[in-house]
Amino acid sequence: MKPASLVSIHGGHSGQFCDHARDTLEKIIRRYIELGFTWVGITEHTPPISDNLLDPGQRKLGFTAESLLEKFADYFVEIRRLKQLYRDRLEIFAAMEIETYSGYRQFVPFLVKTFQPDYFVGSVHFVGDINFDYSEKLYRRAIDSAGSIDNLYLKYFDLQYEMIDLLNPPVVGHFDLIRIFDPDYRSRLLRPDINRKIERNLELIRQKDLILDLNLRALYKGNDEPYISRRILEKVREMEIAVVPGDDSHSVDSVGNHMTTAIELLRDMGFSTEWRKPGPIL
Repeated sequence: MKPASLVSIHGGHSGQFCDHARDTLEKIIRRYIELGFTWVGITEHTPPISDNLLDPGQRKLGFTAESLLEKFADYFVEIRRLKQLYRDRLEIFAAMEIETYSGYRQFVPFLVKTFQPDYFVGSVHFVGDINFDYSEKLYRRAIDSAGSIDNLYLKYFDLQYEMIDLLNPPVVGHFDLIRIFDPDYRSRLLRPDINRKIERNLELIRQKDLILDLNLRALYKGNDEPYISRRILEKVREMEIAVVPGDDSHSVDSVGNHMTTAIELLRDMGFSTEWRKPGPIL
């Protein structure tokens, strides 16, 4: 059997441009090269549209929405420099990971037009303008705002559907991230009302022929399965939706984390490991 090439469709957050990451972007790219990666999408987080959407770490460091937009512009200058510098050793995509806070419907198209990324990852980190994946405290706040944890899941998948339908992201990031601080997520994902929304969203992804990110950050943090959970992956395989691993690295030491596990999982489940590259933004 032909060995699967090492790729990451969702990776490369760096301390240079992300408040909750470490190390310079060039060091992270050099690590991908050392590990023998064929191609990698560097997918820095987009900045918030307003100061009230800053996360606690950004506030602590004294950032503003305006200063983060300037830093984001610096990111695209640097990633394009590195893309050219290392073009003979690694294929690099200059990409970005979007958010879904108030105003994203107008802000994301503005960012795409302004910075012209190779592609973007459509992710949901915010529900009701609360960054639920930042900490357990904020996750609980998001639950309280939604009225219950089940309602939080429902709102998450509705927002994800809206984002996919509106923006056509070439890659859908960590599909079931909403489970991040829920020890009972396996049973919750099977609840009929939640499961219906999962299947609806997957059908939209299939219709639009998008790529799903098999996100390995969960394994790096000690979870026993990645985002996407195996039960959802079974549906994805039946629907013949493309899946590509993403290490979601936030430091040199997390580059390529658990990639062998991902490849083995996908092969065992019958997925192709002839990795599809993200297409152009439509």
